[in-house]
Amino acid sequence: MSGIGPVEPGEGTLARDTPDPETPPRPKVPRGPLTRLYARHRRATLAAGMSAAVLVVGGYLYATRPRQPPPPAPPYPSQVTEVAYAGKEDPSPNHPRGAFTFAVELTVRSGPAVTVLRIEQPSAGFSLTSDPHPPFRTRAGSPHRITITVHVNDCAKVPRNAGLPFLDVTLRNTHAIQVHSFILGDLYAQDLSEALQVACGNNSTSSAKP
Repeated sequence: MSGIGPVEPGEGTLARDTPDPETPPRPKVPRGPLTRLYARHRRATLAAGMSAAVLVVGGYLYATRPRQPPPPAPPYPSQVTEVAYAGKEDPSPNHPRGAFTFAVELTVRSGPAVTVLRIEQPSAGFSLTSDPHPPFRTRAGSPHRITITVHVNDCAKVPRNAGLPFLDVTLRNTHAIQVHSFILGDLYAQDLSEALQVACGNNSTSSAKP
């Protein structure tokens, strides 16, 4: 008998309209206590991890940030301090004979305040006192007027040549303490020489006149 009918599937093959066998469901694995704890706190755990990562990255950026150079050190006090002769002062009523009173002006040009710790002169023949008496401070931009009186103690030890008289001033600021010699100029030298002549006369070996 001849004819065309449906093609039978061969051995070992499946028809196209034959449904695939169903995949059996995976068995549920029982969760342990740690797994259940993670599942309950998953969001908190993720948030904590992100916070830790942000802290690590922030710390790295802070540690590797460009550093600003440190500010420069303050100047030495002698570099910014000037002492200028301001002329003779009128003697006070109890002014001793032979003493010489004059004024200087101390100026701090810049930087921190400067403290005057001591004012001296190198000669053993006379001593000096000042008003105000050290220590005192002077701020930058605020000149300080100081009145100084030179007392002649021993004419034999007074220098014969007062051409370059100077004052030794001990200065201090936040950087250092220095002893600096200030030369007060020709006018001061002239006034000082005249005062010494009055105090000692022509006899350089005598004591100061009373």
